[in-house]
Amino acid sequence: MAEANTRMIDRINAAPRYTEADAIRLNNMFRGRDTVEMLDVVLKEQMLGEAAIVSSFGAESAVLLHLISRIDPRVPVLFLETGKHFPETLAYRDQLTTLLGLQDVRSLTPDADEIAKRDETGLRWSYDPDGCCEIRKVKPLAKALAGFDAQISGRKAFQSSTRSALPRFEIEADRLKMNPLADWDKARIDAYFTDHNLPRHPLEAQGYLSIGCAPCTSVVKPGEDPRAGRWRGWDKTECGIHTPITPLDDDGANDPAF
Repeated sequence: MAEANTRMIDRINAAPRYTEADAIRLNNMFRGRDTVEMLDVVLKEQMLGEAAIVSSFGAESAVLLHLISRIDPRVPVLFLETGKHFPETLAYRDQLTTLLGLQDVRSLTPDADEIAKRDETGLRWSYDPDGCCEIRKVKPLAKALAGFDAQISGRKAFQSSTRSALPRFEIEADRLKMNPLADWDKARIDAYFTDHNLPRHPLEAQGYLSIGCAPCTSVVKPGEDPRAGRWRGWDKTECGIHTPITPLDDDGANDPAF
């Protein structure tokens, strides 16, 4: 155990795991290749190092979880249990875990002492949503990801204008972030659910198209971006575990393959 902890500490304190050049090489390597083929190669050849899926178990989460479970159901799945989720989301998490045979689903909870100090009433979301997300999502995830080289995200470019430039691979905090469904549209997502008989999140039928914590999630109106129901009325589009998307420069297109 001590040896394993030493290796983890060395990895955390080492030079940057990955650089933007690595993300460019991976994007070029898999440009135009099928998502399933890409995932199969990347996971079986461990091209991401130690990787984990970060999943909200929201409206479209079943697609990515199903894709990866068919390749390796042992890949860790990190779920931020904020204490503010809809009961339907927690039930959906348990349903998908069993249905897909996911072997390592980890529910990450915020630090109890910090909650007591900074959100004793549980109402911080109502006057400081950024601060609420920080203590309930950002910090717990950062702690959990410290031992991983990469995270796999279910984000898609069509979800909102702020994600329209989403690449398949990007760098965040010296860690690779892989977005396997970046180029999938709503029609393809829906077709995958149908083709593989996957259950939908129970709140989706009520108009909740992007589902996060209950106090900050509302029904999406016709014609709105799928994420328009998140933090409605606030100048806020992300919880903080994802950063704004900046298109990668393709100058590294001729570099040797990663």
